[in-house]
Amino acid sequence: MKTLSQILDAKPTELLTIRPQDSVLVALEVLATYNIGALPVMDGNKLVGIFSERDYARKVALKGLTSTTTEIADVMTPGVHCADLQQSVSECMSLMSDKRIRHLPVLDRGELVGIVSIGDMVKAVIEDQRFQIEQLESYITNG
Repeated sequence: MKTLSQILDAKPTELLTIRPQDSVLVALEVLATYNIGALPVMDGNKLVGIFSERDYARKVALKGLTSTTTEIADVMTPGVHCADLQQSVSECMSLMSDKRIRHLPVLDRGELVGIVSIGDMVKAVIEDQRFQIEQLESYITNG
């Protein structure tokens, strides 16, 4: 089973983040431009939260707030669940399922190095299963 390090190696290297004082509109523009669902919120080099489409729907749109004047700090999810670079896909899928989250920041010695989505995890599981099936077919055919 793959580790998060292997998953991140296959993703684009640019790590997109947002600052707590940025407006929700700025975050939405980044989400739309890069076709992603969440952004880690960084205060300098410190991860202080995460902002997702779910945060927007529940904390901005439903409450009638304005995206141009509402700051990320006011609507982000603090106390972010994170994973370590060396954790396995199955460990992270369990964490994501247990905590009902779709995005998981990845840390290396306390420093943010990436973010993975539930889609990344599912893709990795499918690739692993496909590889195992090919190996078994080869064994059966050549064995």
